[in-house]
Amino acid sequence: MKNNIKLNGQLKSYLRWPLLLIIFWVVMVIGLFFIDIIAGLASAVCLLIYVAAAWLLYVRNRSVLLHELIIFAANYGQVQKQLLKEFIVPYALMDSEGKMLWMNDEFMEICEKDNSYRKGINTIFPEVTEKELPGVQDKTEVEILFEGRDYRAAMEKVSVDGLLGDDSLLEMAEDKNYLIACYLFDETDLNHLKREKEEEKLVCGLIYLDNYDEALESVEEVRRSLLVALIDRKINKYFNEIDGIVRKTEKDKYFVMMRKRSLDALQKVKFSILEEVKTVNIGNEMAVTLSIGIGLNGSSYSQNAEYARVAIELALGRGGDQVVVKNGENTSYYGGKTESVEKNTRVKARVKAHALKEFMSSKARVVVMGHKITDVDTLGAAVGMYRAAKTINKPAYIVVDNPPPAIRPLMSGFLNNPDYDSHMFVTCKEARDIVDSNTVVVVVDTNKPSYTECEELLSLTKTIVVLDHHRQGREVIRNAVLSYIEPYASSACEMVAEVLQYFADEIRIRNIEADCLYAGIMIDTNNFMTRTGVRTFEAAAFLRRCGADVTRVRKMFRDNMEDYRAKAATIARAETFENAFAISVCPSADLDSPTVICAQAANELLNVVGVKASFVMTDYNDTIYISARAIDEVNVQIIMERLGGGGHMNIAGAQLPHTTISEAIRLLKSTLQEMIEEGDL
Repeated sequence: MKNNIKLNGQLKSYLRWPLLLIIFWVVMVIGLFFIDIIAGLASAVCLLIYVAAAWLLYVRNRSVLLHELIIFAANYGQVQKQLLKEFIVPYALMDSEGKMLWMNDEFMEICEKDNSYRKGINTIFPEVTEKELPGVQDKTEVEILFEGRDYRAAMEKVSVDGLLGDDSLLEMAEDKNYLIACYLFDETDLNHLKREKEEEKLVCGLIYLDNYDEALESVEEVRRSLLVALIDRKINKYFNEIDGIVRKTEKDKYFVMMRKRSLDALQKVKFSILEEVKTVNIGNEMAVTLSIGIGLNGSSYSQNAEYARVAIELALGRGGDQVVVKNGENTSYYGGKTESVEKNTRVKARVKAHALKEFMSSKARVVVMGHKITDVDTLGAAVGMYRAAKTINKPAYIVVDNPPPAIRPLMSGFLNNPDYDSHMFVTCKEARDIVDSNTVVVVVDTNKPSYTECEELLSLTKTIVVLDHHRQGREVIRNAVLSYIEPYASSACEMVAEVLQYFADEIRIRNIEADCLYAGIMIDTNNFMTRTGVRTFEAAAFLRRCGADVTRVRKMFRDNMEDYRAKAATIARAETFENAFAISVCPSADLDSPTVICAQAANELLNVVGVKASFVMTDYNDTIYISARAIDEVNVQIIMERLGGGGHMNIAGAQLPHTTISEAIRLLKSTLQEMIEEGDL
């Protein structure tokens, strides 16, 4: 047994030093013999005594020392085991599949199990799934919630070879030759402080009364101050209840500050102030509506205020009566369920017309483009801008790539017409060669850069003008020098017709141009049945005075037999979802313009009793196009925004690239179901 246990390392060398000194003594004794024999003999006797004593001590102390070392090692192992068992950090060992092997006291106390527990860790902490265990990665971390407390489980692989050495008592597969050590860190207090810090962040907001002047005009003059006081009281009370501060900056504008926790509470009730303020009624014929823009999570308080300004502009650009929350780069929308209020005044149109004329006059040429798959409204608005440029003798071009059949009857009147330039219509490739820093690019009927006919043109010049009647979304043309976006307008052609009236006194709109503008209004309003206001009919009357012929326009948009059959088939195969939404698919085979038939069928389905909104989709150019229509009970714009599209409250659409019809129908139904459950519909 003694021969089986040997010393090693520095301790072995330290104990052998006395024996090694014998060599020094022998050399010294030999040297003394040469000097003096008697001295040499005396030294030799001393050497023998030293050798005997050193050997005796080495042999005797070796066994005693080995015994003490063994006792120390045993005690050290027990201490180490006890320390690990009583370690303040919860600690456990698992096999490679996550089954429990051993737990220390803290771990057992937390999970209320003992060391005989051999089930998987996911039976204790469901968040720790098999995918979360260390495998390809040597270390993983999982956030878990257990018994009302937050824990961070840090897991890492421990090699079995390293634990058991070469003489392993276990045989394991090479890819599973490890155990998993798990540490639990209680982060409840830390997370509480983080949440508290997050909830205490400052939130800035701007509140605008959308129709302040119109509402006051609808009530007696002596009661106007009472109406304003009631609105002020309603707004102040609402925000004071959630510990917010409201200050009135102008007659119809407010500045609000609150904590983020207060904003979270408002988001849960979807900003009920939007509906509450409409209940203020002292005889006013028109209900007051609010627009709110909120900014948070900026790098500074000033940036939060800037976010709030951007948000309120977006809310107003989308028609008002809604809340826009800008959280850094993310934007959320609430409300927007009522139709935007039409403004009776044309001051804005006149101001925009004069500004447009100045920009066009200062540049060498004008290029007009609309959205992809140009429709009648886009072409009509573009032709109106073409006439405006020609009035001030500026070269003008309209960008149309692959014109769809729906607009070819209108375009044919300009092509090969001696009154118009042969290069009036250009392709995207030709437009890229034309546009430079001395060019005005006018974008009509869209405000999304990715939807434009040629997005590259927006980066080739700094002078960009946007005229559109669609509500703004997250994606907007941000570098426009002039932006005229009015969601209340029925069509882009209506807006352009108003602008042309103030653009120049000597402007003369030809019959064919008036036909295009009139056709755009007629198509977008479904023959003046939807989204029509006083200014819509005034614009139509102006175009009629300019020579627009209703009969001529109607003949141009008659359907051929194939299109009519396709529309009838689409209506026939329509299904009803949730007893309120009509969903159908329009065939695209053998149709020149299935998207137009899709929109027409969606309009027809609204004539069915009980249908609140209709959705018709078609597969065209490897993209699913969805046309959504409603009368007044459902806001189809917010539905289409969930699918990446947009539009108006009762006319909207979306495009789903690389998607099948069945996938699009499932996505639409799940979106509708989700919005119904959330209370958005």
